[in-house]
Amino acid sequence: MGIFILTILDSTMALRPTPEMQQRLSRLEFLAKQAVEGFITGLHKSPFHGFSVEFAEHRIYNPGESTRHIDWKLYARTDRMYVKRYEEETNLRCQIVIDFSSSMRYPSEVTLDSPGMNKLKYSVESAAALIELFRRQRDAVGLSLFSDTLDLQTHARSSMSHHRMLYHKLEGVMDSPSSAQETSAISSIHQIAEATPRRSLIIIFSDMLDKSEDLDSVIDALNHLRHNKHEVIVFHVLDKSTEITFDFPERPTKFVDLETGAELKLHPSEVREHYISRMASLRKELSARCGAHGIDWIDVDIAEGPVPVLARYLIKRKKLL
Repeated sequence: MGIFILTILDSTMALRPTPEMQQRLSRLEFLAKQAVEGFITGLHKSPFHGFSVEFAEHRIYNPGESTRHIDWKLYARTDRMYVKRYEEETNLRCQIVIDFSSSMRYPSEVTLDSPGMNKLKYSVESAAALIELFRRQRDAVGLSLFSDTLDLQTHARSSMSHHRMLYHKLEGVMDSPSSAQETSAISSIHQIAEATPRRSLIIIFSDMLDKSEDLDSVIDALNHLRHNKHEVIVFHVLDKSTEITFDFPERPTKFVDLETGAELKLHPSEVREHYISRMASLRKELSARCGAHGIDWIDVDIAEGPVPVLARYLIKRKKLL
């Protein structure tokens, strides 16, 4: 699949796989290795860093103990000695969260081996590339899958057997038959926040088309992750040509809700202006409100493919560190 041969950095960076390598690796793991071999070389250093030693609280200094961790600035203000307490130094932990509700199978049903792209395939291939990236950094990574319920929540680990299990789960998502599953991002994200007790990097792939249509509740759920001291990145996965610009042929068209099966017959020109305006307003508000809470919001057009979007974001992130 040529989509994972990175050309925006250096097309010569792609792997030259041997037959033995292809037999040893799963389909998805092999694609992930191709992708990361390209953009990690271009980055030169990781855009992600472990949380290292993290300040926790102050406590009163006890005479006779080391003065190494005394907060001298606080002493200057209060004329009292306080010692900084730190949490244990840790490697980075990442939880990758994928929405695999029925709307994520838009615009068409595809498999890992077929040439087409839908929102779910984009998310799965992006997740696989990130798993490989974290493996190379020796960081722990876990996987959460949700639709109308939280269907999978694994702990973050760094072993090779754990990574292989994650690839297997992702392949299973792509191979599973399509069924009507609504999006319940709000309840699922709250559950993920409670089930991820240690400070982590949370990366979410979703179209955020929650069945409740309650924007305040969506933001509250994402902010629950921030309240628990997680760093949060949301890849808002959409098909730009149809879901943003509503570029459908000018003829009577039947629109089908993939999650409920509801059908609507109309001419695209009748609703295009209203739809574009409403979608733009929704995306703008979600982006702005996430930004206000320190949540990275990345608008994604699946037509670009996973590698260019990931590479662009990682390069930008590295520059900000």
